[in-house]
Amino acid sequence: MSRAGSQQRTLLEILGRLRPHWATDAGLPGRIDSLLGGDRRLGSRDRRLYRELIYATLRYLPWIEPLLGPDPREAARRIAWLAADTPASREFRAETAGGLPACPADAGEKARILGADVEALTPFWFRAECPGASLPPLRETLLSRAPLWLRLQTGDPAAVLSEFDSLGWEWRPSPLLPGALELPAGTDVSRTRAYLSGLVEIQDIGSQLVLEAVGAAPGGHWLDACAGSGGKTLQLASLLGAAGRVTARDVRPAALEELSRRAARAGLGDRIGIGDSVDPQGGFDAVLVDAPCSGSGTWRRAPHLRWVTTAASVAAAALLQERLLVESAPRVRVGGILAYATCSLCRTENEGVAGSFLAREGNFEAVIRGRTLLPQSHDGDGFFVATFRRIRA
Repeated sequence: MSRAGSQQRTLLEILGRLRPHWATDAGLPGRIDSLLGGDRRLGSRDRRLYRELIYATLRYLPWIEPLLGPDPREAARRIAWLAADTPASREFRAETAGGLPACPADAGEKARILGADVEALTPFWFRAECPGASLPPLRETLLSRAPLWLRLQTGDPAAVLSEFDSLGWEWRPSPLLPGALELPAGTDVSRTRAYLSGLVEIQDIGSQLVLEAVGAAPGGHWLDACAGSGGKTLQLASLLGAAGRVTARDVRPAALEELSRRAARAGLGDRIGIGDSVDPQGGFDAVLVDAPCSGSGTWRRAPHLRWVTTAASVAAAALLQERLLVESAPRVRVGGILAYATCSLCRTENEGVAGSFLAREGNFEAVIRGRTLLPQSHDGDGFFVATFRRIRA
């Protein structure tokens, strides 16, 4: 059997193990990492290959899954053709996708070549939540691999860029945001001097643009109410400067432990009160509610969520989001800002929650009623942001 044939067999075996979970398990990426990392047959290059092929499968699942039983060879051929052309996948694609023309960027053209239904790639419920989701350019962006975005945590990036150049990495500064740096998807920066010394932090540009839209000014005391592992917390601490302070809270202790490690690496630990439960007298100058959500803005990185998420789960997320806003509102001082963000593109979670909050909270007025950061506008994840000012006690 040829090398590509052996790889095809291994791919189909892996997909068989994942198939019972890919429409139900929101934590599927962790399952994929465990499966690939626990297979002693696979070296690092093999893992990169199969990860790319698995994620291509998940992006185009309605075009692949029906073939896995009756025609697995055709399923593998389609996967190879649809996968990104990377150093790890190039040889497999060349040997497996025989007979097909070069893969076009447009999903409609891909569907024509394969005789597939392009509409099947957009869940029916999502079309009402996000107009334009089934049309280019948003459709194509959500089906593509996302690049790796970094945030510079130094005013002098020369050492960072010199190291990346020495590694032969192609990097690109964002034209939209100073300090945002793009690297090719799959680049491992975790062992670089720049990363280990805290000169860069991994943070999607969409996430970075949220705080840019909010307009966090130097100084002041912010609460990051849903801090998680702290990408925005660290960015916020940098924006506020030495005179500012961020209180970071989250219901997940493990996430706060990771935030503590990241803050220490970035040299920002003295500006962040991790897990501090005491509110300042009079309230915070601003509160950020970066709420748990359906994650539809992250489908480029987490394509399984396209099939795991339902209209019911979006509605449930919106109830939680509104509750978090209502609970956070009293913590904002008069004249202060309450900022609401999601990594969702769903109207129910975004404009719906923001509008409902304004309707019931007469002590706040809209500053940014709602702004959606579409993935194609910055080549990153999709986000929504709204801000409200407290006008009375």
